[in-house]
Amino acid sequence: MTSGWTVDDWLAAYRSGSTPSELLLPLLDKLSLSDVTWISLVDRAHLEQQIKTLEDRQYATNDEKLLPLFGVPFAVKDNIDVAHLSTTAACPAFAYTPTTNAFVVEQLTLGGAIVIGKTNLDQFATGLVGVRSPYGAVPNAFNVEYISGGSSSGSASVVARGIVPFSLGTDTAGSGRVPAGLNNIVGLKPTKGALSGTGLVKACRTLDCISVFATTVADASAVFEICRGFDAADGFSRSKPASVVSSDLPARPCFGIPAVAEFYGDEQSANAYEDALKQIEASGAVLKRIDFTLFDQVAALLYNGPWVAERYAAIEKFAVSNAEDMHPVVREIIFQAKKYSAADTFNAFYQLADLKRMADQIMADVNGLLVPTAPCHFKITQVEADPIRLNSQLGKYTNFVNLLDWCALAVPMGFRADGLPFGLTLIAPAWHDEQLAQYGRRLQEQLALTRGATGRPFLR
Repeated sequence: MTSGWTVDDWLAAYRSGSTPSELLLPLLDKLSLSDVTWISLVDRAHLEQQIKTLEDRQYATNDEKLLPLFGVPFAVKDNIDVAHLSTTAACPAFAYTPTTNAFVVEQLTLGGAIVIGKTNLDQFATGLVGVRSPYGAVPNAFNVEYISGGSSSGSASVVARGIVPFSLGTDTAGSGRVPAGLNNIVGLKPTKGALSGTGLVKACRTLDCISVFATTVADASAVFEICRGFDAADGFSRSKPASVVSSDLPARPCFGIPAVAEFYGDEQSANAYEDALKQIEASGAVLKRIDFTLFDQVAALLYNGPWVAERYAAIEKFAVSNAEDMHPVVREIIFQAKKYSAADTFNAFYQLADLKRMADQIMADVNGLLVPTAPCHFKITQVEADPIRLNSQLGKYTNFVNLLDWCALAVPMGFRADGLPFGLTLIAPAWHDEQLAQYGRRLQEQLALTRGATGRPFLR
């Protein structure tokens, strides 16, 4: 009954007289850990306690207006803490059970949202593929032979299949965008520090962002606004500077696009991209072709430079003592850290500073960048046979964004000829999240790519 509902659909049901128990308990009964997208689910007692806490809070206010996420279920990537549910980061030997919620989870529950479970991921959030997990490879929501994308694979899947209206993921190199593009949903990658990292298993702490998946930009943006905020407990949490003034994008925004887009031989994605650009131009936007070589140079720093050492630093103690418990591909990537020196790290920071200065100059001439979210779709068997090279190709248009301290929004743009989704990503400077959301909402309205018009599968 609730399959495929948006946040507004859930709230409308409650306003019409339904209760959280009537809607959420049957939803939980339908779910099973045999579904590879889940690592853990709340039990009935945990769900009933959440409902009781919610109803006590709502009715104690004597306010007929519902909390903004009253009784709305959501899922959490299993590298983000939920009190009394194990956090594994897709590594059973690493697992621990927190007693408190991550900051963003707490903000959402205070807003009325209900946690349903924790989702599968590429181990330690290392990958864009969704297959590097001992819990199994998460398949694409439209064709089970293909990857879901990662590392936030499970969080994307449960939204794409209509199980929950939104979920939390993370994004260091594209993990909150690639799965969105491959599964026909929205992926909101906020400005670094806009969402607190307290309660997050770090991958690259200087780059990590908690992200939001939803079926509509409106839902993703609303969730982001509820869970954002400065957190003094997180040294990387930031408030929006007063000098940054929010302003609407012009009626005819100008977006920079790659002068020559790379699809690694995937003609179906290339054709879908050209179709998408025609739709963007028809909506009134102006497209300016720019050389993306500089962004490739930035992206190369992430995995072909000392930033990989930050992944090692995040789990160093565990990696040293439990190397055999790690997924072999993840271990291979993270242990590359040993070949870099402190001098290499400083030199890379200097190089990034110079590249960022040039990138900001490019961005100053447009209202944002517009790129393919993922340049190709791969079968699970292809990625398992060639895990690192194909993963790198998926990050072609995502890897540089966090290094440059920019924000991004992945939006669905329909389907390729073979029925697999295709999406575009909007990119803008830090703290321009609202402008991206504004254009994303406008785009979804104009192209009729909101829920119900996409043909996406709901709970099966």
